[in-house]
Amino acid sequence: ELVLKVRIQNPNLRENDFIEIELDRQELTYKELLRVSCRELGVNPDHVQKIRKLPNTMLRKDKDVARLQDFQELELVLTISDKNLLFRVPTLSEGSGYNKKASELTY
Repeated sequence: ELVLKVRIQNPNLRENDFIEIELDRQELTYKELLRVSCRELGVNPDHVQKIRKLPNTMLRKDKDVARLQDFQELELVLTISDKNLLFRVPTLSEGSGYNKKASELTY
């Protein structure tokens, strides 16, 4: 797995922490990076204008993603500035590891 640090680009937030995401090294594509980043941050992929490798490099294609190294910092630059979008928290059912049946088990 490749571990990357990702956040939404927003200079107006006092705290704009990164989250860590994991990508399968066999699937290092721009599309997969966008999908996983958006899912983890609760952002609609249609609202992402670009992905920036900090401090100042735009990622454009699969080869750019393939060159990323562990713990590099990325920002999603959004096309809209909807305040609700930036604070939407994904529900448990949206996460890839959520199992509804397991959550109902009692010990």
